[in-house]
Amino acid sequence: MKIAIAGAGALGGRFGLYLHNAGNSITFIDRWKANIEAIRKNGLQADLDGKHIVANIPIYTPEEVAERREHFDLIIALTKAPQLSSMFDVLKPIIDENTHILCLMNGLGHEDVLSNYVPMERISLGVTMWTAGMKGPGFLHLIGNGYIQIENLRPEGKDFTLKVIDLFEKAGLCPEYSENVHYSIWRKACINGVVNACCTVLECNMAELGSLKTFEPMMSQIISEFALVAHEEGVDLDQNELHQALVKACEPTEIGRHYPSMYQDLINNHRYTEIDYIDGACARKAKQYGVNTPYCALLTELVHAKEELLIK
Repeated sequence: MKIAIAGAGALGGRFGLYLHNAGNSITFIDRWKANIEAIRKNGLQADLDGKHIVANIPIYTPEEVAERREHFDLIIALTKAPQLSSMFDVLKPIIDENTHILCLMNGLGHEDVLSNYVPMERISLGVTMWTAGMKGPGFLHLIGNGYIQIENLRPEGKDFTLKVIDLFEKAGLCPEYSENVHYSIWRKACINGVVNACCTVLECNMAELGSLKTFEPMMSQIISEFALVAHEEGVDLDQNELHQALVKACEPTEIGRHYPSMYQDLINNHRYTEIDYIDGACARKAKQYGVNTPYCALLTELVHAKEELLIK
């Protein structure tokens, strides 16, 4: 299967590396100039649980890929949320009646955007619990293990989705077929709504966040707000399970040393975040349903304020 990964950042790099090492044909598509130059010059480098790895994987800008008119069986969407439409607008020339899209992005509502490019039966959504970081352009910092849950949006897409799951299994990415991926998406959005937003505002890693006396009450309030809005959307989140999962994720273990992607974007790289698609999306939907989500609304404003201070 020919696979393109739209967004060769930390997670895109991790998945591309694993799929490449399993013998698949992988192409990266990215707009980050320094990242493209580093991968072309030195290959994709990774520190994987202390082991240095180099993989030679081709990487192009979206414009270069569109000009090449190369066919891909699968495009994995891993851009930053605000860049999703602009990426796929450029990729239209390579999207045909056989192209499938798997969205593994954080946040809510991406299927609405992707349905402008392929029909719903060729879209699958996934939720990943892998972590990934970057030491710099073209250099990944990878620790620990994870898993992915994937589901096709329409019954007609199940056969292809099962093929993708088989490829991911052979690559060691621990995929699971989900019968209710929307639950998983809301669950992941809630987890990100806690750790991404709080770690970014407080400038700490997950273990440091978990060590704070105020962590449990903050976490409980944010969970309750996501659960309130998810219920309005027909998804009933298990708040006790989310509480336990977040406490475990923030323990002082290897994964606890992780700085979430939003922190990496804003604090490390001074780039705009996906807050509007996580806590911000929860707050917007809450207004539509006439319910209150004060913590999500405030965290969204605080992250935007921090963007204004740090991004010149």
